[in-house]
Amino acid sequence: MALESFEKVKAIVKAAQEKKAMNVEILEIGSLTVVTDYFVICSGESTTQVRTIVDYIEESLKKQGFRPSGVEGYTHSHWVLMDYGDVIVHVFEEETRRYYDIEKLWLDAPRVEIE
Repeated sequence: MALESFEKVKAIVKAAQEKKAMNVEILEIGSLTVVTDYFVICSGESTTQVRTIVDYIEESLKKQGFRPSGVEGYTHSHWVLMDYGDVIVHVFEEETRRYYDIEKLWLDAPRVEIE
């Protein structure tokens, strides 16, 4: 587990929780794929809240020197993906998260708890 990656995860989770993101999950997937080390998955109650969470994560991490290489899905904000390289953030509108249930696709991935 790279320290910088985990520090990024903690900053993302903190920012998401400050904007009342629900059901925050951290999956450590680095041993299962070469794509990234972690997924951070959370939801908002509406597309407006999803955009608020995404904006706040981006703003908070920018202050720490981290910028996403890409952000997808922001226009409709049912599922926004933020690519920080070693950490990928999925911010869902609740109903969309239930529909895609991506956590189920990664059942073998260890779940990480942050105190």
